[in-house]
Amino acid sequence: METKYQLRAAGGAAALLLLHAVRTVFGAELAPAKQTINPFGQTESTLRALEANKQKQLQAAQGWKTFHDFSFTDQSAESGIRFEHHPVDDAAKDYKAVHYDHGNGLAVADVDGDGRLDIYFVNQLGASQLWRNLGHGKFEDITATAGVGLADKICVAASFADIDNDGRPDLFVTTVRMGNVLFKNLGGGKFKDITLESGLSLKRAAHSSGAVFFDFNNDGLLDLFVANVGVYTRNEKGRGGFYLGRSDAFQGWQFPDRSEQSQLYQNMGGGRFEDVSHKLGLEHRGWSGDATFCDLNLDGYPDLYVLSMSGPDKYYENDHGQRFVEKTAAYFPKTPWGSMGVKFFDYNLDGLMDLYVTDMHSDMTSVQIKAGDQDFSPRFEKQKSDAWCSVEWSPAALQSASNSIFGNAFYQNQGNGKFSEVSASVGAETYWPWGISVADLNADGYEDVFVTAGMGYPLRYAINSVLLNEGGRRFVDSEFVLGVEPRMGNRIEKEFFTLDCSGADKRNPLCRGQSGVLTVTGSTSSRSSVAFDLDDDGDLDLVTNEWNDHPQVLISNLSEKKAIHYLKIKLVGTISNRDGLGATVKVHCGAKIFTRYHDGKSGYLSQSSMPLYFGLDAASTIDRIEVLWSSGKQQLLTEGIPVNSLLTITEAR
Repeated sequence: METKYQLRAAGGAAALLLLHAVRTVFGAELAPAKQTINPFGQTESTLRALEANKQKQLQAAQGWKTFHDFSFTDQSAESGIRFEHHPVDDAAKDYKAVHYDHGNGLAVADVDGDGRLDIYFVNQLGASQLWRNLGHGKFEDITATAGVGLADKICVAASFADIDNDGRPDLFVTTVRMGNVLFKNLGGGKFKDITLESGLSLKRAAHSSGAVFFDFNNDGLLDLFVANVGVYTRNEKGRGGFYLGRSDAFQGWQFPDRSEQSQLYQNMGGGRFEDVSHKLGLEHRGWSGDATFCDLNLDGYPDLYVLSMSGPDKYYENDHGQRFVEKTAAYFPKTPWGSMGVKFFDYNLDGLMDLYVTDMHSDMTSVQIKAGDQDFSPRFEKQKSDAWCSVEWSPAALQSASNSIFGNAFYQNQGNGKFSEVSASVGAETYWPWGISVADLNADGYEDVFVTAGMGYPLRYAINSVLLNEGGRRFVDSEFVLGVEPRMGNRIEKEFFTLDCSGADKRNPLCRGQSGVLTVTGSTSSRSSVAFDLDDDGDLDLVTNEWNDHPQVLISNLSEKKAIHYLKIKLVGTISNRDGLGATVKVHCGAKIFTRYHDGKSGYLSQSSMPLYFGLDAASTIDRIEVLWSSGKQQLLTEGIPVNSLLTITEAR
């Protein structure tokens, strides 16, 4: 007898209804002898669908005009990294449609000054971890000696930035209602918690999320914007001390009294910050998970784009460091309704910053389940969500949803403050996306995009996407061609949690008809990612922070497949902030100009301190490099410019 379900609900609430259906139906069908269950039970059919997609993509690749004869291999075991992410119970065995399942970030910086980039993984239950890069793709855990574990906090995001211009990257970590934390880098891989004296302690701890360092007033000190979501928990605590999620968490955006204001902090020097949100007119509310910055109007001051996971995004123009003015409609008349990831970059080499925003929540507007039959086709996954699901939300319920995009948005910068939304024509739509890492993966000068995706338990598997940039004209889906999908060993599911059906969990619906220990499997999925040259061979690798799992360490073999040309640039500000955040760098190679805006944005819920990477395609020499620092100073380099190495550019006084 075939069982068929169709569930429709607003936003992430669909996942909650889905869970109840899965638990009720599959629980009723369990035989007492079984001790392991897979709620979807579709592993083989999913793998067949992924293999079919792989063959289609390999066929399509024969017509691509961008270099793709290279691949990634997951070398997590060889790396020595033994971090494993653990979610709170409300995002696993007691699953609720609550914002805990949005996951955690990871950030990268050279924390000990040895010239190699280290990785900080953010966790929920258990310590976050700092892994020191030993070179040659190997890492060691230095969390304990660094003092940055925060094992007693439910952490969300991490950002590295040099707040005091001493040449060492400091670390800021956000949490859910447990106070955000600022660590000062003491050197030698050691940190000190300076939250109290910094002024970043909150009188009432918020449901904080992404954190962005930028110098909004160009005084040479990095300021901080913290995105707060809204009240999605109640005061009772669960295992590990986390605050239990509200049953109506995903309706919280509809109630103004449950909104939390995000905060803008000005760096006053000496490691102290002051909340200037009211003073500068930036009292943003909008169930926001992340944000980024870019000088869109080219007046020399960084503007701020803030995501909303349940409603319209907001763009705030910086009025010369004196105030912020909301001007979303003037630049972006329609924004995605459920935004998660964001990045400004020049995808077509015209020198103008384009904007890519990923939208996960719109893909949750309607969930359809038919036992043994899930649509994994590219046709399905490349459409906007309102093209394939019956969105039963009215404009009254969604407020401004009638003016929203239900899917990813790609805004091509036309100049003079004009943007065109071209996600359909350039191939930027993906399914269930979280964050994005933008990087030139094939070193051809055009930046590509890695998109993390998937929900994990209790929903089906979704692929991570690799969008190769085909000459600034379109993106081609290449995750199967490049070996990113399927995962190593076709690992699309894992043991997600266990239940004691004879004890503490006997009332769990999944324990119906069971006794003893029951293992429940769920789909693997990624949340955040970062792209950097992990093994120092000249090409860019990828590292993910997985959901309830160990990371993927995806090593590229590009440099083995072809002779690549590249340049890494480390900026050192002297008048500007030491990290050079907010600077624009242009590398001239013949007729091509490669432009990067230095924002440190490395992926979802993360900000890193890394060199800028420029793939140079076939160019073996560089004509000149222009740097426009955030201080307003312009710097030109024309001689002695190396290729295939790291170049440090220090701001001239």
